[in-house]
Amino acid sequence: MTTTWTAARVLRDRDAGLCLAGVVVSGFGTSALWLASGVWVKDLTGSDGLAALCLLALWAPVLAGPVLGTLADRVRRKPLLIATNLGLAALLLTLFTVRSRDGLWLLYAVLFVYGAAGIVHDAAESAVVAAAVDGSLLGDFNGLRMTATEGMKLVAPLAGAGIYAAYGGPCVAFLDAVTFVLATGLYALLRVHEDGPEPPTAGWRARTVEGARHLWRHERLRPLVLAGGSTMLFAGLNGAMVYAVVDGLGRSPAYAGVLFAVQGTGSVLIGTVSGPALRRLGERRFAACGIALFAAGVAFRAIPSDPVTLVCSAAIGAGLPCVLIAAFTAVQRETPGPLLGRAAATANTLLFGPNAVGLAVGAGLVEPVGHRPVLVVLGLVAPVAVAPLLQSPARASRTASRSPSDANPA
Repeated sequence: MTTTWTAARVLRDRDAGLCLAGVVVSGFGTSALWLASGVWVKDLTGSDGLAALCLLALWAPVLAGPVLGTLADRVRRKPLLIATNLGLAALLLTLFTVRSRDGLWLLYAVLFVYGAAGIVHDAAESAVVAAAVDGSLLGDFNGLRMTATEGMKLVAPLAGAGIYAAYGGPCVAFLDAVTFVLATGLYALLRVHEDGPEPPTAGWRARTVEGARHLWRHERLRPLVLAGGSTMLFAGLNGAMVYAVVDGLGRSPAYAGVLFAVQGTGSVLIGTVSGPALRRLGERRFAACGIALFAAGVAFRAIPSDPVTLVCSAAIGAGLPCVLIAAFTAVQRETPGPLLGRAAATANTLLFGPNAVGLAVGAGLVEPVGHRPVLVVLGLVAPVAVAPLLQSPARASRTASRSPSDANPA
């Protein structure tokens, strides 16, 4: 009942509802494209490695998050959202020229720009949401946003695969372009008061690191971002084991789709209760409970049993988003508006960058070590991510004050 009421409060808020609708619409197109692009490359080249480069092209710009977030603080965020959506829609239409492997360079280039623009878009959107949504509803909004995003991941890839099979890759790109145009219309309807950007008082490099300095110094944000980055590192290691887990169950590789769907269902469910849970538990305890649930799901995933593996996938899906929702909600609440673009983009890099590292390390461990020992050890070690959350605010403040970043913020 409480969950339904808080969700209704968010959706009854005009601007919050428009923001959420924009996330759903553009998220559908993005989720459809990321799967179809890999299949497209696979069909053109027959190479699994070249197909995998599609995800790399999309994810690589996250490493430049602090720099890209600076752009979001130099202009008004709502016009930036609109311009970014329209620019991406136009860019995607160039993929109609990709007909053979000779055009793969363009596909990779578009995906790379798509990923970079997505960082700017998310930073601007975070600032717009913080301005448009009442602070007491931010946890509910971010939970519903997670629900919407994960829900799209359950539906959109199948839709993208179906459109690709029937009409080819360019039509999937066109679908994504249409979703960006629709999202533009939704964002244009927002009634958000924005002050003009403050004139720069320092160079580009100094402005860029201000977001990282704010996260480090803040006694509430620093532990959450550290815990989130550590958890995502472990999540990457776990993700690299998924096909070995499927093989251990005696299933075909396609069964991984079932595990991803169950995991996504767990994320959808936790998103609907995150607002009330954040208010009841607070950000640190909510994040700690999620990390504990994630660790248990990873450890017991080593048991070669279909029912156990399905339950563990749901537990991982429910536990993993908790620390992310807590961290991003805290960043929106605790960061001044003029700095929010840089802080949000830097937090995005610190939270999701370790995931790529974990995937790479896990890929190197899975064959020589085997997935079961890795999962057991990972389940035992993952609770270490809770450690920053146990630090008292006073001690966290003293630690931040000893940071060498004032002398050399880079």
